[in-house]
Amino acid sequence: MAQKIDGPRIAAKSGKTRQLVVFLHGYGADGKDLIEIGRQWAQLLPDAAFVAPNAPEPCAMSPMGRQWFALSQRDPSERWAGVTKAQPALDAFLTDELAKHGLDERALALVGFSQGTMMALHTGLRRGRNLAGILGYSGLLVGPEHLPEVSARETPILLVHGDQDQVIPIDALFMASEELGKAGMNCQYHISVGIGHGIDGGGLQHGGQFLSQCFGVKIAG
Repeated sequence: MAQKIDGPRIAAKSGKTRQLVVFLHGYGADGKDLIEIGRQWAQLLPDAAFVAPNAPEPCAMSPMGRQWFALSQRDPSERWAGVTKAQPALDAFLTDELAKHGLDERALALVGFSQGTMMALHTGLRRGRNLAGILGYSGLLVGPEHLPEVSARETPILLVHGDQDQVIPIDALFMASEELGKAGMNCQYHISVGIGHGIDGGGLQHGGQFLSQCFGVKIAG
């Protein structure tokens, strides 16, 4: 049985939830790290509820934080084992949240940062039905050689990365974009100039606009 996870939430601004945005935090953080972005996007997405589950494991390197999986070796085999192990808990959480709101995957967007982006791409592309979208900040694609097995191939993807990122270099963005494209998936990207391992205002703006398009929400003005 998959481990139960949960985290902070922001209700839909309109009072009627028609979309669900799930934030997946990075290594050593928790749901509080990203949930406030929902307040910034609420004006753009008034019918979206936001939730940021805490990853299932305490973080070995940051006892106050959480991790989706351990990062001791930082090699591809460790990351693949990690996303595969963490997927059932995230999948169960997404299934429960969609059922709670009476929605399906077409109304679901995943927004990840760093390790959360790894989880968003891995789990989102294997949901069985296409999602409204996947937005990944400062992350990478784990196990590109396994892309032939994914099912949600028509899910729109936007990857955002700082060109000064020294934690996950921007080469990861180009690799992910190329591999997803070769697999026939719709992947766009945005480079945040002068930004390291983080999210800047321009990246947030591009992300909000992308989600609006994914949900078919018209942007005023």
